[in-house]
Amino acid sequence: MKNVLLIVLIVVLFSCENEREMSSVNPVNWEKRAIVVNQQDSLIYGETYLSVYSQIYSYTEHSTHDLTSTVSIRNTSIKDTIYVISAKYFDTHGKLIRTYFKKPIFITPMETVAIIIDELDKEGGTGANFLFDWAIKPTTTEPLFEGIQLSTAGRISFTTEGKRIK
Repeated sequence: MKNVLLIVLIVVLFSCENEREMSSVNPVNWEKRAIVVNQQDSLIYGETYLSVYSQIYSYTEHSTHDLTSTVSIRNTSIKDTIYVISAKYFDTHGKLIRTYFKKPIFITPMETVAIIIDELDKEGGTGANFLFDWAIKPTTTEPLFEGIQLSTAGRISFTTEGKRIK
């Protein structure tokens, strides 16, 4: 009887682990945010690079510590909507892991949208990064892209800030 209970307990524990979401690829319903950006509008286009860390080295180059990353996309304008054309996630070696939405999305004034890379999602590695393409009105402030990396088990937390490259 004890063996049967032990087997049931093991099966339940492993089945719960398999259902855990590895990365919140869709933390926001991107389709509800989809918008057509008119190329005829007088918009300024930009591209921002953001480093994020799925893992960091610990003790040596052969030992890593897994992290949860929150990618924060912030509209810093108090009056204008901004448009994010694409959000692409790359691994340490520059290989595209995923693109988060197929159509441009809007972010309303002072709104923040987040993408979460779960601690169990190690695909990005120690040098993961994002490229964001975006568009704003000429009088609008640029969007802010931040990464917040943390591990409560390891008591580690730090931030990264996006850098405009175009």
